[in-house]
Amino acid sequence: MRNSLIEIANYQFSSEAYLFKGKLESEGIEVFLQNENTINTDPLLSTALGGVKLFVNSEDVIQSKQILDAIPEYSLNDKGELLTCPNCGSQKINMTTTIKDIKSFLAFIYGLLTLSMPLFSKQKYKCESCNFEF
Repeated sequence: MRNSLIEIANYQFSSEAYLFKGKLESEGIEVFLQNENTINTDPLLSTALGGVKLFVNSEDVIQSKQILDAIPEYSLNDKGELLTCPNCGSQKINMTTTIKDIKSFLAFIYGLLTLSMPLFSKQKYKCESCNFEF
């Protein structure tokens, strides 16, 4: 019987998909990506195409989902533990980039005008539960 491919995840950017593809391949699972080249060429098409789709063989679906579910969704500290919000104690913490000071704003404008990467950006952690930034 021939194996069929099953979509188990999709990602907005190919860089995210490559990370998870690498993890699955390191566990011996064959992985296929769809739309990666199109989205690498024009990232604005990601939403229209449904992102970069990650496929595995039907026989590897359960093992693949278990591996992906074991990867933490939120930010970790240097010891590999989930960060905790100092305001509410939640562990739903994501890293964000903010443009709230003049230096970040000027770097953003410079990057926008020169079509280059910003020279400076301020990164903070933000709690999904209480929106506290630290």
